[in-house]
Amino acid sequence: MAMLSLCGLSDDTLFKSKYAVEENEAFETFQNDNTVNQMNLYTLPGNPVENMRMITARDTMGRPVELNFHHGTTTLGFQYQGGIVIAVDSRATGGQYIGSQCMKKVVEINDFMLGTLAGGAADCVYWDRVLSKQCRLHELRNKERISVTAASKIMSNMIYYYKGYGLSIGMMLAGYDKNGPSLFYIDNDGSRTPGKVFSVGSGSIYAFGVLDSGYKWDLTDDEAQKLGQRAIFHATHRDAYSGGIVRVYHITKDGWKHIKNEDCDEIYDRIKDEAK
Repeated sequence: MAMLSLCGLSDDTLFKSKYAVEENEAFETFQNDNTVNQMNLYTLPGNPVENMRMITARDTMGRPVELNFHHGTTTLGFQYQGGIVIAVDSRATGGQYIGSQCMKKVVEINDFMLGTLAGGAADCVYWDRVLSKQCRLHELRNKERISVTAASKIMSNMIYYYKGYGLSIGMMLAGYDKNGPSLFYIDNDGSRTPGKVFSVGSGSIYAFGVLDSGYKWDLTDDEAQKLGQRAIFHATHRDAYSGGIVRVYHITKDGWKHIKNEDCDEIYDRIKDEAK
């Protein structure tokens, strides 16, 4: 840099993290600024098995600090004869603290695939962005859209590499490809489960109660969308960690479509009026 030359300095390690100057060859990866690739978003260094233990939080006595984050949300997805319906709430919490009432918990991977967020917001958003990049690279390399099965396997493999290091992820991956609609659940251990009906989060037990009573394969589009919204609403009514806005998406062979956003209070008032 010009200032270094002016000051008679030639080594720029003064401006790197303290880990960059370690003599251990395992830390050579720190020599490259993570911000060169914006998708890295200050990600952890490669080979976490070797490097993660060096940057684990410790107290003044040198003991590892156990970070216990409390999460809450409700997301759901189900297949039926008309495609896939995805419905989510929008409340972001940290224990008893409500951080946001309007968080978007659906990530558009591409025009035919959606990912949902449950767990740590930062972990979910980051890895969904990485998956979005990998899916786009696959399209450029192979001249065809990636299948939902392949995308879910990529995500599972990436997360498994960090198994046991504190990631908090419980996501659904839903989409439509040449093989038809597909729905997968992926957790922070890298487990990958295909299925027809999923609900994830602290309010999922309440959402499942509504889904179990109203779900059937031959639902119409309108019935399916209303079922998804109703399941999320009842979860937000009973689960303190879920709330805000209910967002509903519909995935078909033509791609995903955002159906509606409706505040839980408005849904409650509407249902109350209908019951009169």
